[in-house]
Amino acid sequence: MTTLGPRAVRRGAARAGAFSLLVLLLCALTLALAYANKARCAGGAIDEDGRSLVFDVRKDTEVCYSDIQFLWLGRDIDNHVFPYVDGALTDDGALIGGAVEYPVLSGVLMWVGAIGVDNDADFLWQSALLLAPFALLTAWMLARIAGPPALLWAIGPPLVLYAFHNWELPVVCTAVAAVYVMTMLTGLSVRTRGIIAAVLLALGFCLKIYPGIFVLPLALYVLTEGLPRDRRRLGELDVAGAAQTLLAAMGTVAAVNLPFVLAGVEGWRASITFQQLRQADITTNSIWYWGHQLILGRDADTSRAWHDAVAVLSPTLIFAGFALALWLGWRRWTPTSAFPWVGVSAAMLAVFMLLHKVHSPQYTLWIIPFLILLEVPWSLVAAYLVADAAVGIGVFRYFAALGSGEGVELMEGVVQFGVWLRTALLITLFFVFLRARVRTPSPEPLPAPSRALQPA
Repeated sequence: MTTLGPRAVRRGAARAGAFSLLVLLLCALTLALAYANKARCAGGAIDEDGRSLVFDVRKDTEVCYSDIQFLWLGRDIDNHVFPYVDGALTDDGALIGGAVEYPVLSGVLMWVGAIGVDNDADFLWQSALLLAPFALLTAWMLARIAGPPALLWAIGPPLVLYAFHNWELPVVCTAVAAVYVMTMLTGLSVRTRGIIAAVLLALGFCLKIYPGIFVLPLALYVLTEGLPRDRRRLGELDVAGAAQTLLAAMGTVAAVNLPFVLAGVEGWRASITFQQLRQADITTNSIWYWGHQLILGRDADTSRAWHDAVAVLSPTLIFAGFALALWLGWRRWTPTSAFPWVGVSAAMLAVFMLLHKVHSPQYTLWIIPFLILLEVPWSLVAAYLVADAAVGIGVFRYFAALGSGEGVELMEGVVQFGVWLRTALLITLFFVFLRARVRTPSPEPLPAPSRALQPA
């Protein structure tokens, strides 16, 4: 086996550094475009509540809506109320007193983004400045781990559409950072890396929940010490390391949430209850709403019994899907392969996105890193981008048609096309993720052998 000399190693490192810098620059340009896209709905004349008048006029027709700008009103962000502490949920399901529908770290980011501003346009701008570094850090880590496929994040359409749609960039960064720690910091033991990664995933849980589901496959990876089955017998498993990984995650979640629980448990609990009570309606883009429409017709009303059934079926099927992903992943732990914790995590995410009663368009940012980190066929990636565009653009044009009283059949068809194509792709990706290898940057090419040594 031929090994690279010191000079080749240095040349490879220089190329990797230069490429990472290029990815950062391209990502920064994409973020500027993403902000310009959302800023079309902000600025100009502003009413007494700090709302840009152009927002309601353009948000659907010109597809520049963002939750950031929308939630300037209705969550006491405009009143600069610190989140959760004095919050509550009213009898009719409204959040008041600074309570917001997201976990505590996202609520704090929302509050920080509003410091010193008095209108939604400035709130959007300041929030964009707050969120952009997380996208850049994510781009850099993806470039270091996977090489050129990181361009899918840095210059892909999803970043333009959703970078400043909601507060997703920090949570995506924590998930990618966990993979970066496990993949790149090889000078540390598997157990140490696992504990650090678990803390990062727990911070992600405190931002938007979903990275928390990756802790269990991470713990199984630590349990097997990242070794193939023939090099790690069942009696030699690192049970202590796996337990420490789980405890690190649980301890981090407790440490982050406990101050809010002590300061105002009702406001803290309101965010959880709000999501539990949320129904699978037209705003959710989920298979539950569109499946109901497909079976019973576009004009069929969703009954209380239907919503109650979804409230039970959705989490039940999600946990069943998690169990299936973990079982199939455990079977992939063979004498030639380590436990595929990244692939299992991606499969669990696909289950969550498929079966949850809410599937907001910006959730695409969650799955894009896994399409980069794992060797997924590019045809599937392209198809997913098509489905995402059909939903992410089509749904707002659909809302505009509904509001104007125009014919909605065309845009409804576009949205349904996107929803059902995305559904088929998530089911396919569930199995593809479990078998896919983690990408690595292309190695420095070796010098071509001399002609005398080339085979005939």
